[in-house]
Amino acid sequence: MTEPLVHPLALIAEVTHRCPLHCVYCSNPLELKNRADELPIDVWSRVFQEAATAGVLQADLTGGEPLARPDIIDLVRAARSAGLYVSLITSGMPLDEARLANLVEAGLDHLQLSFQGAHEETANEISGTKAHAQKLRVLEWLKKVRVAVTLNFVIHRRNIDQLEEMLQLAESSSATRVEFANVQYYGWAFANREHLLPTRAQLDHSLEILKQAEERLRGKIRVEFVVPDYYAKYPKACMGGWGRKLMLITPSGDALPCHAAQIIPNLRFDNVRDHSLRDIWETSDAFQQFRGADWMQEPCKTCDRRTQDFGGCRCQALLLAGDPAATDPVCSLSPNRPKVDTILASLNSSSHLAHPNSSPLLVGAQHAAPHLGNQTTPQEPRPAWLYRPNPA
Repeated sequence: MTEPLVHPLALIAEVTHRCPLHCVYCSNPLELKNRADELPIDVWSRVFQEAATAGVLQADLTGGEPLARPDIIDLVRAARSAGLYVSLITSGMPLDEARLANLVEAGLDHLQLSFQGAHEETANEISGTKAHAQKLRVLEWLKKVRVAVTLNFVIHRRNIDQLEEMLQLAESSSATRVEFANVQYYGWAFANREHLLPTRAQLDHSLEILKQAEERLRGKIRVEFVVPDYYAKYPKACMGGWGRKLMLITPSGDALPCHAAQIIPNLRFDNVRDHSLRDIWETSDAFQQFRGADWMQEPCKTCDRRTQDFGGCRCQALLLAGDPAATDPVCSLSPNRPKVDTILASLNSSSHLAHPNSSPLLVGAQHAAPHLGNQTTPQEPRPAWLYRPNPA
């Protein structure tokens, strides 16, 4: 049965893949777009106008690092002029006080600042560069401007023991929301999964800390946290369901239902250079492919949860089951759930815990990070990370 199509609520604008950081869990694809492929400001301005006309309420300017675009202030102004609520998702590099003030003056409503940890050593290791001190400076500058602030901490095995210090950092800032998002395993994170997945003991302890913080900070700071998919009983509704709430535009203009959709073979993605946003949303093959429930296999097809999680993540199904139409393997009802259980059993085995970095999972060619000095401890050697490169 085909359900009525509603308009998208948010537009995720990946304005560039360029980034000064090399994060080992980056959600960008393994094949990154160069600067020459990026949409110019006039096309983005039209896209923002079309998004507002189509019913979109919010534009999330992200990347890569959106601040890598010299015209980012013009992009913010264009999105705000279209009547959209404008959010900037940033690492805080490159940024200074004057540029921040100009962004706010141009109409920036919200800024989400990402952190790789509470400790500089860990943060620099994960990002492949020295960025933590700059983020702390940005936190101080944000106290002086009128803009909503969210702090985002991406959680994994190397920093999950720093939650209390992360919370202290949030409490000392002007943030009204702090998000603890466990790594989602696609893109660069899938390549580095062996070193990023937390143990069951780490996860259980982290949930105790975050639930207490949620209660303690209620009314002051909104604390949000996302459990790793692999440990969940049921999958999340990825992106609110395929083609149901969100549309992502890549730096080169391809319109996607989710961040990683381009890994799915035989999907054709329309480009905003050639098609209007409304036409793409309503008629494009890619958005139609997994929209609704007609495509579902069992057990999803007859499951009572099919209108709650919509079968889970299509990209995760491809990566773990080899079939993008399969039930998300993290679901306890999936016939492929044993594959996830095997991964977790290996991770949580006594032999693995005794040698936490003994068997790296690397996909593709390995990229070395810039030299950061001695960033390891004798207790836990630094993993052989696959670092995200920075496109030209």
